[in-house]
Amino acid sequence: MGITPLRLRPRSIRGRIALLTVATTTLVLVPIAVITILVIESTGLVNLVITGDTIILIALTGSATWALVGRALQPVDAIRAQLADITFNDLSGRIPQPPGSDEVSELARTANLTLGRLELAVRGRQQAVTDATHELRTPLAGLRLQMEEAQLHPADTHLPELLANMLGDVDRLQRIVTDLLYLAGIEATGAQGRKRLDLARLVRTELAHRRDRHPVGLALDEEVTVDGVPEQIGRALANLLDNAQRHAQHGVDVRVCLDGDSALLAVSDDGHGIAENRAQEIFNPFARVDTARSRDRGGAGLGLAITSAVVRVHHGTIRVRESPTGGACIELRFPCEGAFTGVL
Repeated sequence: MGITPLRLRPRSIRGRIALLTVATTTLVLVPIAVITILVIESTGLVNLVITGDTIILIALTGSATWALVGRALQPVDAIRAQLADITFNDLSGRIPQPPGSDEVSELARTANLTLGRLELAVRGRQQAVTDATHELRTPLAGLRLQMEEAQLHPADTHLPELLANMLGDVDRLQRIVTDLLYLAGIEATGAQGRKRLDLARLVRTELAHRRDRHPVGLALDEEVTVDGVPEQIGRALANLLDNAQRHAQHGVDVRVCLDGDSALLAVSDDGHGIAENRAQEIFNPFARVDTARSRDRGGAGLGLAITSAVVRVHHGTIRVRESPTGGACIELRFPCEGAFTGVL
């Protein structure tokens, strides 16, 4: 029957530090005590006294280390307890941040920042679910109302008109569901399947198969390339063109150029524009920031949210500013080809 070795490995950081301090002190003091004994050639009694003093000093050092480390780790215990009380249903709680700028204080600050970002993300997702429910309920209610009226008054129902109205509601439902699934797919998979993509060529290809209401002016620099998923960036461009065409009064402009170490793709219109303090809201799903830029002209309310998601997974930026013609200009910036090689 074998002998199980003794393992002195405390589970707590406090115990490990105290044990390490005792071990270090022992390694230092014991040789000193031995050397002292040999030098002074004392009697056995002196040896005993020195050995006893060494043991007492080691014990005092371990006790002091235990107490000091325990006091230093009290904020960590408070952080642990507070984090344990925070649940997914209520992310508004924050952990106490000790004064100063030591490691524990920085840990608390970083944890609070992470909790804040998580709270914002959860709130945004909950709002998106609420908005999606409302958007789906509206055409469903319209379908039900039309069918009930036809059922109650069959003689007064004009079937071709009824079917046309119902198909319109079905088309809207289909657009919303399709866009929701596409947005969820981007957030789940990221930008997989990147290729070298010429933005000027992409713009010309997209415009070649469109039949837009307003003319499109082009200012395209050649050889502006990015590492991207063609289908995703093409979808983002199509969404920007759809949005600009819906709100333009006379024309739309598209620009492609290099801007420092970024590739710039900008689409602008000459419509009513967007208030500066509400510009970022248009990238939220089903955003309603301006009645003059409503979705009554065919938008499902997810196009710019999809565009924002595409830019995000490509590690780019998106912003809105006023166009030279007074409307809105939405600018997408992507890292130039080769500037980003990681996988999201």
